[in-house]
Amino acid sequence: MPVEVAEKFESRLVTTGSNPSVELRYAIRGTDDDVEARSALVAASPALYDPWGSGLVFLPRDQVTVLPVGEDLWDGIVRYGTVPATNESTFSFDTGGGSQHITQSRQTIASYAPAGQTAPDFRGAIGVTADSVEGVDIAVPVYQFAETHYKPDSLITPTYKGTLFALTGRTNNGAFKGFAAGEVLFLGAAGSKRGLGDWEITYRFAASPNVTGVVVGEITGIDKKGWEYLWVRYADSEDTAAKALVKKPVAAYVERVYEAGDFSLLGI
Repeated sequence: MPVEVAEKFESRLVTTGSNPSVELRYAIRGTDDDVEARSALVAASPALYDPWGSGLVFLPRDQVTVLPVGEDLWDGIVRYGTVPATNESTFSFDTGGGSQHITQSRQTIASYAPAGQTAPDFRGAIGVTADSVEGVDIAVPVYQFAETHYKPDSLITPTYKGTLFALTGRTNNGAFKGFAAGEVLFLGAAGSKRGLGDWEITYRFAASPNVTGVVVGEITGIDKKGWEYLWVRYADSEDTAAKALVKKPVAAYVERVYEAGDFSLLGI
């Protein structure tokens, strides 16, 4: 007995707007095998559907579902929706920021001491104790963004996957997406192959601005790229006005903690 597929009366649930979709419902008779029922449903349903009847815009078939409702009888549901095509892209971003531990403030607004005494001048050092400078954790500008690209299967080779692995945890060695060299950190990529035969790959990044002319205590003219690390060396110094030993910044160091990479190899 051949498998029969007939569209139901309650079919053609159509939703228009910014995210249009269509749902067609079918009755499938003549088999007790779900694979055969699904194959028959795919063969009987259109690959594309025009919800506006204009002949200009078609939604691709996105999901196919079969549900047993009796002996050799199935309900079939075919959903159509907006699916990004190969070589299309989507984008997202987050400006929530990150955190950084600092030991030096930008400016000491005020200091207080008992009457008749002078508060020691630590020249911006934060959380000074007898033995160390403890510092504080602050929120810093970190722009996180992601791009999802739909790439042909022919481009996602083992070599390309190895490139993604090698660039993860590296900064950009040249201008990238409007950012200067050193401002973008590649956080990695995640991909999966779609039913359309192409790949959906999401690339994640974080950006932190390069800065120049940073001042630490009496040390000036410090330049630092976004993902380099700045730390300060302190030494004991006498504050004659307060008659106390204080921790004074005596040197500042800018350290490279990430290797740089060629982000053009990402192909995005």
